[in-house]
Amino acid sequence: MSPNNLVLVAMIVAVSMTFIDQTIIALAVPEIQKNLGLSASGVQWVINGYVLALASAFMVAGKLSDSFGHRKMVIFGSVAFAAASAACGFTPVGPNSEAWIITFRVIQGVGAAFLFSAALALVVATFPLQQRGFKLAIFFAITGAMTGLGPLLGGYLTEWTWRAVFWVNIPVAIVALILISISHPVDTVERQRIDWRGAILVAAGMALSVFGFQRSSTWGWTDERTIACIVAGLALLVIFALVELRTTNPLANLRIFKVRAFFVENLVLFFASMVFVSLFFFASLYAQISLGNSTSEAGLYIMTFFIGFAPAAMRGGKILDKVGAKGVVVVGAAVSTAGFYLWSQQLTDLSYSSQFWYIIIAGAGMGLIIGPASTDAINRAQKESYGEVTGIAQTVRYYGSSVGLAVLGTILIDNTTAGSNYYADAKTSAGRIEFADAMQKVFVAMAVIMAITFVISIIGLRAGRQTDIPGTQPVPTS
Repeated sequence: MSPNNLVLVAMIVAVSMTFIDQTIIALAVPEIQKNLGLSASGVQWVINGYVLALASAFMVAGKLSDSFGHRKMVIFGSVAFAAASAACGFTPVGPNSEAWIITFRVIQGVGAAFLFSAALALVVATFPLQQRGFKLAIFFAITGAMTGLGPLLGGYLTEWTWRAVFWVNIPVAIVALILISISHPVDTVERQRIDWRGAILVAAGMALSVFGFQRSSTWGWTDERTIACIVAGLALLVIFALVELRTTNPLANLRIFKVRAFFVENLVLFFASMVFVSLFFFASLYAQISLGNSTSEAGLYIMTFFIGFAPAAMRGGKILDKVGAKGVVVVGAAVSTAGFYLWSQQLTDLSYSSQFWYIIIAGAGMGLIIGPASTDAINRAQKESYGEVTGIAQTVRYYGSSVGLAVLGTILIDNTTAGSNYYADAKTSAGRIEFADAMQKVFVAMAVIMAITFVISIIGLRAGRQTDIPGTQPVPTS
């Protein structure tokens, strides 16, 4: 194997941890809550703390990686991620367990942000321009596939102990570090001023708005505290945008949003991500509580989604190359809207067989959106801006995921009488049906979100391939 390809393998192994972690935890959530006695809100923060930290830290992690060296930041991110994973796995049972596991999940998210952004930059720097597109396609295809492996792996590991879903990252990190030391990737350093003001504003804005959405289940949507948190968080994000547009060395070149397709496709990805990551958490709860599945059976239940998702994603990429993004994204949004709604209507039957085809339909629709929209959005930028543009797109996706978890989690808690403990619903058949009824409302909300995605895509996107569209342009600089 050539040295450059060895670098690619090392980065794929390292980043795979972060993708697996987005879904592997979902299968362990009921067991984590049962063992540690977490509140329903606390359980959601176990998932959301990781995603929110990843979103908040991604852009500043990219800048720090440029300043201190990509190789160093991959190593730092891998070690931080693995150490935090170990700490999560050793969460003590007791009054401090909720604070402990959420804290280290946040640290995991920060480590993942450094690891992912630096690894991406290393892949870009390692390969010449004529090879870069193909190598990046391999990088994203394999690491993205790890999202599908998470539910299956998480289900079987949780059969042993829920702590294993965290410990599994440690040997993967060790292998990644060994590969990094063997491959000797080039560690370029480009010292530059870090826009800490922007970093604080974007992190605070995201955290405060998501906190408001999630606390609405306790405070109520009309409570002044809920409104204050959401409005203040969104205001900070607006201030962040204004500051970035005026500073000479911004955290991110937000002028790229002047490119119509990039703006619309990131809006599509924001709403689609509200559903995509949240789905694994809620489907896992439903399978284990309402269907009474074991964790391994719940993993197989979620894998049904990928029966539709994987082939649709591959087909969507081919359609994108031939006719452009609009057609495939619009069809994907329409199909996923129908799929999630039809799936929701079968949840109270407590029958996997009646849901099977609708799960596949929902997965196929999502597969037609995520890959093509992401690829086309990134292709709107000049190649030398790839890292920065990808950082912005990933931040938007993870923020959407975090908002989705908060909003949909609030809907679930508001509709369960045992809102403080999901497992309480599993004790009786009536409780399982009640939980399924509450989950039905969550899935209807997912269908509504995908319908919004459909409207945005059909109105906002233009027909034709990227090279055929007059609006295609390099990243604006002023």
